[in-house]
Amino acid sequence: MNAGELVLVGGAGLVGGFVNSIAGGGSLLLFPALVASGMGTVAANVTNSVALWPGYLGNVYALGRDDRPGRRDFPVLLVAAIGAAAGCALLLLTPASAFDLVVPFLVLGASLLLALQPRIKKALGGHAVDRRGALLAGAFVGTLYGGYFGGGLGVILMALLGLTVNAPLTKVNGLKGALQLLTATVSLVAFALFGPVDWAAAVLIAPLSLVGGVLGGKLAKRLSERVLRAAVVTFGFVVGIWLLVRAF
Repeated sequence: MNAGELVLVGGAGLVGGFVNSIAGGGSLLLFPALVASGMGTVAANVTNSVALWPGYLGNVYALGRDDRPGRRDFPVLLVAAIGAAAGCALLLLTPASAFDLVVPFLVLGASLLLALQPRIKKALGGHAVDRRGALLAGAFVGTLYGGYFGGGLGVILMALLGLTVNAPLTKVNGLKGALQLLTATVSLVAFALFGPVDWAAAVLIAPLSLVGGVLGGKLAKRLSERVLRAAVVTFGFVVGIWLLVRAF
């Protein structure tokens, strides 16, 4: 990478970690920055997953102890780990040419989910009940997607948990953060061992993502989630269309 590309991906990593901890969608910022720097889509996706891992760690660290998962959540975390591993394997077995065709639709779908996040939250408000079977099944499917691509995973998990967990929003958000961190950790290990990670980019982005995640976790209540979400959604749709044109 030249100096301009280093600044681009470094800045995207910092902002991506920040955005992930507040509104979600950080992958929609970093992934296209990596593609714009010259990486193929599969390499950009696995590097994106590895580099943003510290941001998820910073977000969970910033949560209060009472909001973190407890022993009762262990089966959910175990199933999620299996789902994330299956998603990583699916990605690594997908030909790059096929992923080029799939990824624009994943980006557009994730952007749409992020745009609908307020309506999803409103629709779920006050109606959640404990549905352990549905929670386990949904955790597997959600983290399977997260291991494969990951963009919009936070929105998917919030919708899932809102339907299947009867708990305060802060507790639900804590479990969502733990599931995201677990998915990112499984992806980190799988892609470090078997994926085409650009380690120079990952080493640059990872600490910036951590700083962004911690800052986002600390400042989440002071910033306009609506404005931040709108900016990421707009950017995501533009990127999705660009990737679609690029693929065809």
